[in-house]
Amino acid sequence: MTTAAVPKARSRGDYAKIIGLIFGVLVLIGIIYGYITNPVTTTAVLASTLRQSTPLVLGALCGLIGERSGVINIGIEGQMLMAAFIAFLANVYTGNLFVAVLAGFATGAVLGAFLAFMSVTLKMDQIIGGTVINILALGLTSFFYQTGLTTQGKMQPIPLGPLADIPLIGPIFFDNPPITYTTLILVMLVHYVLFYTRWGLRTRAVGEHPSAADTVGINVFKIRYINVIIGGGIAGLAGAYLTLEAVGSFERAMTNGRGFVALAVMIFGKYTPFGAWGAALLFGFATALQTQLQFAGQLEIPHQFIGMLPYLLTIIVLAGFVGRTRVPSAVGKPYEKE
Repeated sequence: MTTAAVPKARSRGDYAKIIGLIFGVLVLIGIIYGYITNPVTTTAVLASTLRQSTPLVLGALCGLIGERSGVINIGIEGQMLMAAFIAFLANVYTGNLFVAVLAGFATGAVLGAFLAFMSVTLKMDQIIGGTVINILALGLTSFFYQTGLTTQGKMQPIPLGPLADIPLIGPIFFDNPPITYTTLILVMLVHYVLFYTRWGLRTRAVGEHPSAADTVGINVFKIRYINVIIGGGIAGLAGAYLTLEAVGSFERAMTNGRGFVALAVMIFGKYTPFGAWGAALLFGFATALQTQLQFAGQLEIPHQFIGMLPYLLTIIVLAGFVGRTRVPSAVGKPYEKE
């Protein structure tokens, strides 16, 4: 019975890979065709895709680091929103963008520590702990928000010399603001740390079998605390991106569900940094496309339906692919030291 099930599972995996390959080839053909027929619009949409994906992949990395160590982070939305607000205020009152980014990172890290305290020390239900953060962030930012505050500017793209002049690729990857560059580095760094270092091995062990990890001398509580705090800091960067790079101002509930979409990105990406980045690019492309369609105004349909495109894609992906994703065994389960 077991041997009969193995070929079936492999055939499904091969079938999914074939579909993914075909989809990738079609996307590549579409990009080449679009660049030949309308290079300006195609470059603009693809450059916007990378930037629109930035807060999503940062939020996904936050959730990924936490869940790989066994802690569910539903509070990514709240961490991003609070960090966006604090980074905005820091920029208003100091006029220093670097200090503002650090303030956003620190805000996310503090909320990460709060989540770790609730989940690891108090052993609260982790879903409830994340929901507390979301409600707290929405309430505080709405209460203390003041109209009329003006920032001291926002981060501008930094071209990387001759690389930025490469046709198509240059404007997309080598002409971006600092947090966008940092995100690309973080994807590679988190992948390396998670799969090629002792810390990453211990993190995955704690997320899969915390009792076995504890038996060999790994401090489960310490690993979870540090990972959730670092993840919170990365979510704080996503919030800082919104106010310091993307918009340059703050609005109530400006995260607009990006924290929850980041969770979908993490799951769709199979709990891997590069998978999450690929999924974030997909959602970023949907967002960039709907923005371009609204800007062009050539479709005679209500703009609300066009704005639904990224969220509709989220629902389709979750309904069609999430069921086959394997989550860490101990995720969401408080560890009781024996």
